[in-house]
Parts: sequence; structure tokens; C-alpha cells
Amino acid sequence: MNQITPMPKIEIIPASAPFSEAQRSWLNGFLAGALGLDGSTPLSPAQNGAVLAPAGDADDGEAPWHDQTLPIAERMKLAEGRPLRRRLMAAMAQQDCGQCGYNCSDYSDAIANRSEARLNLCVPGGKETARMVKALYEELDKAPAAAKPAAVAAMPATVSVVVSEPGRSRDNPVEATFLSRRLLNKPGSEKETWHIEFDLGEAGLDYVVGDSFGIFAKNDLGLVDQIIALLGASHITQVNGKPLRQCLLEDVSLSPAPDSLFELISFITGGATREKARRLAQGEDPDGDAATLDVMAVLQKFSGVRPHPEAFVEALEPLQPRLYSISSSHNATPGRLSLTVDCVRYVIGKRKRLGLASTFLAERINPGDRLRVYVQKAHGFALPADPKTPIIMVGPGTGIAPFRAFLLDRRATGAPGKNWLFFGHQRSDCDFFYADELNAMKTAGLLTRLSLAWSRDGDKKFYVQDRMREVGREVWTWLAEGAHLYICGDAKRMAKDVERALVDIVAHFGARSTDEAVSFVADLKKKGRFQLDVY
Repeated sequence: MNQITPMPKIEIIPASAPFSEAQRSWLNGFLAGALGLDGSTPLSPAQNGAVLAPAGDADDGEAPWHDQTLPIAERMKLAEGRPLRRRLMAAMAQQDCGQCGYNCSDYSDAIANRSEARLNLCVPGGKETARMVKALYEELDKAPAAAKPAAVAAMPATVSVVVSEPGRSRDNPVEATFLSRRLLNKPGSEKETWHIEFDLGEAGLDYVVGDSFGIFAKNDLGLVDQIIALLGASHITQVNGKPLRQCLLEDVSLSPAPDSLFELISFITGGATREKARRLAQGEDPDGDAATLDVMAVLQKFSGVRPHPEAFVEALEPLQPRLYSISSSHNATPGRLSLTVDCVRYVIGKRKRLGLASTFLAERINPGDRLRVYVQKAHGFALPADPKTPIIMVGPGTGIAPFRAFLLDRRATGAPGKNWLFFGHQRSDCDFFYADELNAMKTAGLLTRLSLAWSRDGDKKFYVQDRMREVGREVWTWLAEGAHLYICGDAKRMAKDVERALVDIVAHFGARSTDEAVSFVADLKKKGRFQLDVY
């Protein structure tokens, strides 16, 4: 047997360098090989670059645009110069709500590698997101083959779709039974909020608190029939193998009007009408009313135009499911699920507009009716793993939904952690949702603290963030004890104001500068101790 002479140990990294012994040994070996000090052929500069470069598209993974409160123009500016898949992510609404069936990052990756052909799934982003995604996708098509992501080049012509477990995604819903609705507001309220109950027994679904519930609602029949009349069509005209009325009820969105509808009108008209439709299709606003145009308003605006029903339906967007935060606990009431839903009704001009799913649940579905549903797993919004961890919950209005679920779950599982709820609305006498339930939880000791804020009870408006500042010392004490903090509600105003109040509390009672307080709050997010469910 030949004796193998061991290679001499080459020391490049000094012992004083801030590395462990294992790290120093690896680095010494790597650099010795790269420089050819161990007798091997040294790597060329290009080869060194290839070895040291990050994998994939060399993106660092940071996403400074991942903030629901930033307008799309600012998000896109932050993503300038980044790979296409990252700019696609910046175009999304940044809510990670799961309504598209992904989180924002995964949806953009799926579009970039062509495993997802649907570009219109980001419902919260609206037309701004849809237009930007479409423009970026065209950029992907125009890119030379060598510049396209490797995943794109390797993608087969036919993409196999992985079908999820029934009831676990928008693409594979199941049927649940609508049980009941109960109005939560009392007389005198300016709002209309419903507690909605479903039976999941036959669907075989369960869920975890923090998850959302997706429902496939139907359009309002009155609106559908008015649109059919404006088309000058018969409701039994066959489109895609079903009557036009059924198609408009179940398959397509009637608000807002998509760019493709304006494109259709521009194709079948001429002159000034064609030019106006073309400008609207390009995102312009020639008459100052673009933001108010749903499908019916477009037919009224272009009253002399009557597209063929089949072409008309093809120009509309598919009807998307709607997601709601679950306000019940499977551990407390197995086989039952509840939602807390604000009914959306408003007037533009002389015409009443209706929220699709909210009014469907409030008035267009009856107890015993079945509808298609699914459970959307939460992304980073859940109770702490340790049941002893204290939690602070900030949820005005329907933002109370997941926190009612949290409290019910902690009671059902016997979790010993302290619980603090900040709730607010307009008026204490008619807008205090689940008042008896919450007061009973407080009396029983489950709800350690209940802090309330009413914006219309006094001369000066008073919100949950104002109440937080009032008790800032106690909030800081809870955080110092390891509490997790949660926000549920409006992303652009409430969540932003609450986070600003939190920074002020940390700065004042934690004896930090504003910059240090901002970093502290950012660190809470990174550690999963500050979680948001916003829309």
C-alpha cells in the first residue's frame, strides 16, 4: 500500500479573525484552492465570480417594498434594477392575504416562471396592480432567451397543476351550509355589520385561528338583469354553454370595469367614442369618472354601444372569491365557523352600489343554502407557539374578528397567557360588537385588559391608537415581558397609525431615539412578535 503524504496545512485567515475554528478551516481551504496555493490550478476571475455569486438571479432577497401602506409608484421605485420576479412582487398589494392562492412573493415567482398564467388574481391591488403586472409580463415575453430566468427556459410547454386538498385553496373549493346571520349593530348605528355562521360538517373542513375563509358569492340578480337590458339581449342567450343570466350571476365580475371592456368598445365603435374608450383602456381618465366605472356604468356611458353577449362576457374578468378573517375557533366549536362582515353599500350619482360578498351574505343567501368555500391558511398571523406568551390585540370594527377567535381558542385550550384587547368603533351604545361576550371574558379573567375607543362619542374623535398612547407605559411593560402584538384592519390608515403609536411608545417608555424605536418595532416583526392581518 502506498503511503499518502498529508498536504501541509495552509493558513491564510489569521487566528485573530472573528471566525470559529471550523469557519477558519473552511475559508483557508477555499482560498487555497481558489489561489492555487495547494498545487491545484487557480480559478480564473470569471470562475471565482461564478462561485461567489448568489444562486438564481443574484437577488439578495430583501423586499423593502413589502409594505401595504406604500402606493404602487413608491413600491416600483424601490424595486428598480431588481430582477423581473422581484418587480412583479412589488406590483402586488403586499398584503399576503392569500386571496390569489399564494403569498405575494410566491405569486410573482409563479408568474415569472410561467407556472401561473392568470395575471389578475391580486384582488386587493385592483386595476393598478393588474396593469403593472400585465406590463411586466410583456417585458418577460420580450426578453431574449438568455436573459430569461432559468426556470422560464426550463419550463415545459404544458405545466402540470398540483391540485390541493379539497377546501384548502380557491382552485379546489368545497360546499358548506349557510346557517344564520345576526346584526351586531344596535339602532342608531351608521354601520351594518353581521355575525355570519356556517356549518362545515359535511365539508369536512377544519381550520386554525388566524386563517381566513374564502367564499364564492353571486352577483346581484337585479344588477344582472339591468345589464342584460342595456345589452339588448335575452337572458336565455347561450354563452359558454349556459344562459347569459347565469353566466353573469356566477362567472364574471361586474365591478370594476376592466380595461379589456374598454378595448372591446374601441374595436366596435369609431370617432370620438372609439378614442375615449381607447384612452380609458390605457388607464387615462378623459371625463374624470374612471374610478366610478363598473360594468353597468360603462354600458350607460357608452349607451349606443351593444356588444355581442359572447364578446361582452369574454371581455370581463372572472368573478373572484372573497376572503374574510375567521372569528371563531375550531377548538371551541368543531364543525362551525363564523365571520364578522361589514355590509358595503354606497351611492354614486343616483345609483346604489353594493359590495359583492357582503350583501350576498347579508341578504341574498338563506339558511340551509349551500355555497362554495375554502379555508385559506394564514401567512404569519397566528397565536404564539407558547400558550403562556401574553398577547396584545388591536382590532377596531370588524378587525375584532380574528381576536374573538384567539380568545375563544385560548379559553378552549386552557392557555394561561395574558390577553389584552384594544377595540374601537364609532359609538359605544350601538357599535360595541360582542359586548356581552367580551365583558364575560373579562369577568372570568380570560381577557386581562379591555381598552375601548369610540370615535363619535365625544366632540373630538378618539381612536385605538390614541388609547394605546394613553396606556403606553403598560403596553411597553407587556412588550418587555415578551408579549406578541397583533393588528387587524385597514392597511392604509388604521394599521399605519397604530404602528406609529407603537414607535412613539417604544421611544418614550423604552428610552430610545425614534430611529432606535423604529428598529425595535422592525425587529419585533422579524421575530414574529408583531403580526398584521390587514386589508
